[in-house]
Amino acid sequence: MMTRYLQITPLLLVLGLFFIGPILIISIVSFWDYNEFSLIPDFVWTNYQELFGSQVTYTIYLNTFKFTLLTWLCTFLIGFSVAYFLAFHVRSLSWQMALFLLCTVPFLTSNIIRMIAWIPVLGRHGLVNSGLQTAGIIDQPLDWLLYSDFAVVLAFVHLYTLFMVVPIFNSMMRIDRSLIEAAYDAGASGWQTLWQIILPLCKPGIAIGSIFVITLVMGDFVTVQTMSGGQSASVGVAMNNKRALLQYPAAAADAMVLLVTVLIIVALLMRAVNIRKEL
Repeated sequence: MMTRYLQITPLLLVLGLFFIGPILIISIVSFWDYNEFSLIPDFVWTNYQELFGSQVTYTIYLNTFKFTLLTWLCTFLIGFSVAYFLAFHVRSLSWQMALFLLCTVPFLTSNIIRMIAWIPVLGRHGLVNSGLQTAGIIDQPLDWLLYSDFAVVLAFVHLYTLFMVVPIFNSMMRIDRSLIEAAYDAGASGWQTLWQIILPLCKPGIAIGSIFVITLVMGDFVTVQTMSGGQSASVGVAMNNKRALLQYPAAAADAMVLLVTVLIIVALLMRAVNIRKEL
């Protein structure tokens, strides 16, 4: 018995130091008071009252949910399509690995570099507007391509699609190919096989990918600030603005509410799908 406790002690120390500890500190600070000059250790509900009593909070959360839903939908459609192609249309294992590694090439650069790369593409005088004007499709540059909600969602999809591809691809590779052959032998069409066999068996991978995408998007603020030009708001942006103004207790309250919101979403996903089959 003593040996068992000694074996798990290092893991408990790491989790306590780098995971539980910071969350406890943020939780404690969220109840502190503050003024223009200093933090006041106390136990007050002011930060949460101001947070839930402001209409701006609900508007920001709705905007964050909008970004999250659109990003999840786009990453799911792209991720499922890419994973399906790699798993069922690429027969050679070597080609599967080569193409899969090719999908990871963008991750060799930082997120900021990949976001900035969109600016000369989507700007008023960027490649897209120039190409459309040259082709005679538009007369004036399209202003909504950059520094807009469209640009934010596009950047999110670019940054996080791989987090959807990997778990779905893993689920598809575990599917017994004899099931698909039996479905075809029974007269099922390609769409019926996809909808009734492949998609249900990929639910654990879809849930894992969804958890990755949702948590990353809801906590992101750099992408929203950069790609919207400061014109769009999200929970992460609001939290970062309060931190910049040294309003740490208010930012901590934002962080705790966001943490609880994300945990509820994750709990609902884990309740709907048995993710343990994938782990």
